[in-house]
Amino acid sequence: MKQPITVPIVAIATLMFLILPILVVVPMSFSSASSLSFPPNAFSLRWYRAFFSSDTWLNAMGTSILLACLSSIFAVVLGSLGAYGLRRREIRFSGALESNFMAPMVLPTIIAAVAMYIALGRVGLLGSFIGLVIAHTLLVVPYVIVVMSVAIRAFDLRLEQVAWTMGASGLTTIRRVVIPLLAPNLAAAWIFAFVGSFDEVVVTSFIAGTYDTIPKRMFSELILEISPTITAVATLLIGFTILSLIGASLILRQASRSVAS
Repeated sequence: MKQPITVPIVAIATLMFLILPILVVVPMSFSSASSLSFPPNAFSLRWYRAFFSSDTWLNAMGTSILLACLSSIFAVVLGSLGAYGLRRREIRFSGALESNFMAPMVLPTIIAAVAMYIALGRVGLLGSFIGLVIAHTLLVVPYVIVVMSVAIRAFDLRLEQVAWTMGASGLTTIRRVVIPLLAPNLAAAWIFAFVGSFDEVVVTSFIAGTYDTIPKRMFSELILEISPTITAVATLLIGFTILSLIGASLILRQASRSVAS
């Protein structure tokens, strides 16, 4: 059946609509003007120099990187164990459990933010860095479960069975067989979790207290004063996100080819 011509037209139009802000923001970040202007009247790196010379922005960058590293590591550990348990064990109500794990991806972020605000406030972690790590870990665990569930479903169970028949314990099998073979998928899952944590702003604004991350600082700057420095920060984030997702896609493609071969 021939595909209607309207399908690719709508797809291209939708794609252009989504990337239009990028096509505006990126050129504006290289403008020499003292205010936001498009198109730029002259090429300049002044707003990138302003970003890298600002202690406020650099401190926010450091907080974002540390927070994303910790939360993504914890998410990979917890999400991988959860995905392995759901795929390798006969668990009653496994569908309900998996839906519960996926809830942070489905629910509006504002609902998760309010819930975490109340929960962390009751245990005395509201406004603390530990509370931020916990909240971000909960938010990005679903990304890990999605990636690892697909990988574990495609993983040959006979490899584990061979290890068991050779006398390996369950923990040894996971450590010596499962983890090395699923290492590319774990790396891709970590990248998705890192990017998800790094870009998070709604939950962070609710529970971060005095801690500043890059997205939170951008949001605050937009409220107080629209500075062209924000366009430079946005361009850096866009480039970082695109490169990260390309890297994760290449890793997953290589992993799928290894499984197929």
